[in-house]
Amino acid sequence: MNRSENTPDPIAFVRALADNTRQEIMAMCCCEWRSVGELADSLDVTQPTVSHHLAFLREARLVIARPEGRHTFYTLDQAQVAKCCGVLLVNYAPDLAPSAEKAT
Repeated sequence: MNRSENTPDPIAFVRALADNTRQEIMAMCCCEWRSVGELADSLDVTQPTVSHHLAFLREARLVIARPEGRHTFYTLDQAQVAKCCGVLLVNYAPDLAPSAEKAT
């Protein structure tokens, strides 16, 4: 499926959540900018391992990268996470989606 730049990919989101290391990276990058080295040290894994997971998260558009000198810092794209959650809600729990609320 060919998705536009702004279209959320809930399948990639779910695949990201299916991996514990990616979950930890997403949690650590929520509301903060983190370097690969900082993530690797905190997670007690190698920098190549973190880079591999960040590449997946970048491809899924779940993190934002900010190059700074020789380092790159990452933060969670909370707007994209919210969009993916919304798509999942509409597709798999439509009765709970805000547009499905019944007028009282």
